[in-house]
Amino acid sequence: MQEAIQEKIKQAAELVKESSEAIAFTGAGISVESGIPPFRGADGIWNKYEERLFDIDYFRAHPKEAWDMLCDGFYETTLKAKPNDAHKVLARMEKEGKLKAIITQNIDNLHKLAGSKTVYELHGNALQVSCLKCESAFSVYDDEGKIQSKCPKCGSFLKPDFVFFGEQLPEYDFQSSIEASQKCDLMIIIGSTGTVHPAASLPPYAKKQGAKIIEINPSPSTFTDTIADIFIPLKAAEALREIERA
Repeated sequence: MQEAIQEKIKQAAELVKESSEAIAFTGAGISVESGIPPFRGADGIWNKYEERLFDIDYFRAHPKEAWDMLCDGFYETTLKAKPNDAHKVLARMEKEGKLKAIITQNIDNLHKLAGSKTVYELHGNALQVSCLKCESAFSVYDDEGKIQSKCPKCGSFLKPDFVFFGEQLPEYDFQSSIEASQKCDLMIIIGSTGTVHPAASLPPYAKKQGAKIIEINPSPSTFTDTIADIFIPLKAAEALREIERA
């Protein structure tokens, strides 16, 4: 590892040690090493599917077509994915009292599967579904372990509990994220490009409140030259393993 990066790892570890209110802010990049493609970039979801397929109006008008797409590709990777070392390090940090909460833009449930307890899911969770008619809630899996798109109670189409284009963010998670950003003295940004709003407004808000910012991203983001105190240009798992060791 380059000497300059090693020094940044050391500095980041010191900030974690000194912090009393550290939180993490994660984007799609943290789950890439679990086999889930990001939304943007060369191998991104938007290069494979049209964004309109994730629009709430389209879903309501064409639920069968939307579910065919979700089952054919999207859920195939999301539901089979397992937490990687980056998720696991954050879970250990929380258990040891070094991390108060995780704010995530991801819908893959991997932070919770890794053992993290305080997770604010800004864009919902793909493993839960709700009925468009009777509003009953279920796991996306039925009792036989198959993906279910129809409500077991009334037969209407179910909707995944992640935020489609045209929907509001879940109020509890968003408000809790704002409060956590306001209180934190350190925010660790991992795998977020900083282009999706309103989620991307939270790191600058934390910075404005006086928090130090560590950014972990293989490539620079909108945060790198604007609010990051330490930028570590590595993949999430490698960087967090090294910070944990340090």
